[in-house]
Amino acid sequence: MSASASDPASLAVEFLNQLILVGASDGFVGRSIVARTVGNPPTAVVAEVAGEPYDPARHPSGIEVKAATLHGAVFDVPRGRARVIVDI
Repeated sequence: MSASASDPASLAVEFLNQLILVGASDGFVGRSIVARTVGNPPTAVVAEVAGEPYDPARHPSGIEVKAATLHGAVFDVPRGRARVIVDI
């Protein structure tokens, strides 16, 4: 899986939205992510996402995340911290 954007905050939101889309459209539940950023500051990410198909007997459902949003997003590259607000 990969994503690109013009700035780190947009990149984080784009990548999260791709993960949300895969979960919603393919019924995929991610378990682990190994990601590598490209650029300084990052403008792209390439990741391997491991997981399995959604199984209601094993994966309890709760609040469904609809999308990640740029509203209030903060991506602090030097400190390795991010905050992204999601729409539910």
